[in-house]
Amino acid sequence: MNVEDFEDVKYDKEDNGICTAMISRPERRNAVSYVTFLEIYTVLEDMEQDKNAKVLIITGDPKGNAFTSGGYFEPNFFEKVHKDIRAEINLMDIAQKRTCMRFWEFSKPVIAAINGMAIGGGISMPLAGADLIYMAEDAWLGFYFSKRAIIGEFGMNFLLPFYLGFQKAKEILYFGKKITAKQAYELGLVNKVLPTDELMSFTRTQALKLIPPKAPTKSINLMKKIMHNYFRPILDQTLDLENRGLRKTFRSKDFRESMNALKEKREPHFIGK
Repeated sequence: MNVEDFEDVKYDKEDNGICTAMISRPERRNAVSYVTFLEIYTVLEDMEQDKNAKVLIITGDPKGNAFTSGGYFEPNFFEKVHKDIRAEINLMDIAQKRTCMRFWEFSKPVIAAINGMAIGGGISMPLAGADLIYMAEDAWLGFYFSKRAIIGEFGMNFLLPFYLGFQKAKEILYFGKKITAKQAYELGLVNKVLPTDELMSFTRTQALKLIPPKAPTKSINLMKKIMHNYFRPILDQTLDLENRGLRKTFRSKDFRESMNALKEKREPHFIGK
């Protein structure tokens, strides 16, 4: 895929080295699909090869009133994907292992500016891929995997217990909790919470602190590489397990019930099968 062909992400590169990837599908509240993740993967590849690209900011299109509302499900979705990029999409990689590992191995700093609700992949992607996370005070995180009768992706089943400990992580994931910005900060999931109208300016200021002349880029990049190195095999194995688990849950009666309940705007009635 070429950056010129993007449909879901607005990608901007500045001369000073700051790059921005904005998830921009406001008509579906910035919901993400296989195509969205392919475009984000392509952003990372493009920046890795560009010596002038120094730091990436990921955010959501304000017109969508969300960072991202999570996964985008539509019947016959793949048939609507442009034929030129179908070969680059692996429908069996539900956990988005390829993009997640690219984030983990990405040599440059990533900052997530969560400017609205972040559901499912909207929080698992920043937790896996962002070195720093800043959040608007009216934004929130939706760990709704159990409510949809599925499991987390993007290494969530390793990363959340790693960040929070088993007890708190299990409580959040088992009960499919909604976490406010304030709670996310108190839990240590985000670095700072800001008024919505100050989020992007603050994020940009922090990005400038990570690039020359204010920061030694090579030193920061090496710190990131060394910190991530030990955990690479663990994350790799977790993503394989998540892919197997997701394929099982997507075939379950409980998943079908969760989708029907969502359409009918009612509580699901699970049977454990």
